[in-house]
Amino acid sequence: MLSDDFPEFAGGERRAARPGASTPVSLHLQVPDCDRLFQQALAAGATVKMPLADMFWGDRFGKLSDPFGHEWSVATRQRELSPAEMQAAMRQAFAKS
Repeated sequence: MLSDDFPEFAGGERRAARPGASTPVSLHLQVPDCDRLFQQALAAGATVKMPLADMFWGDRFGKLSDPFGHEWSVATRQRELSPAEMQAAMRQAFAKS
């Protein structure tokens, strides 16, 4: 559950993330269709922090910032990898960079 900041219940202190400021917290959602959710979030005012991409660990993954300053990552599992397959995919991914 997430809720809005309620400074009136915290002695007037604002505790929420602020738009445009960095936050040490990222909320992660593992969903059946991250492309759909990503587009829905953009339509609701989110901004892209990291575009969706197919990642070496088997997920399609991306990051957004919502209009309130909260950072979200969303992913959909595309394939299950063994530890050895993941190591090989990681080596291949980092060899390209």
